[in-house]
Amino acid sequence: MKNSSDNTPLSELIGGLLRDVTGLLRKEIDLAKTEASEKLSNALSGVEVLLIGLVMAIGAVGVLLSAIVSGIAALLVAQGFAEPTANALASVIVGAVIGIIAWLMIARGLAAFRRSNLTLDRTTTSLRRDVQTVKDKL
Repeated sequence: MKNSSDNTPLSELIGGLLRDVTGLLRKEIDLAKTEASEKLSNALSGVEVLLIGLVMAIGAVGVLLSAIVSGIAALLVAQGFAEPTANALASVIVGAVIGIIAWLMIARGLAAFRRSNLTLDRTTTSLRRDVQTVKDKL
């Protein structure tokens, strides 16, 4: 007894295969778009931390420099330093501390950005599976 697929013309089989492959490719493209969007979202969270660190560093330098430098300079003058020397030393101390804090925040943001894996793992795995399925059908 013959199977009904034995009577199917080759052109219909190839057409069906092409429709299946086309549909499969559309689904893979949709998966790639979704996965890329997720990866981009994860990467942007690292950028957000980086930007927050940069804004804080700029704000800290602007606001704290005047207040803290004045306070440290006053303490140094009370310890016997000349006023110009006290102002210069206070500026160096504050600049170094704020610079270290800014560097730590920037390093943390960059580390988060590097940890975000931008490869499309699910799409790659699914495409390999699809290629194998097509090969098996041929």
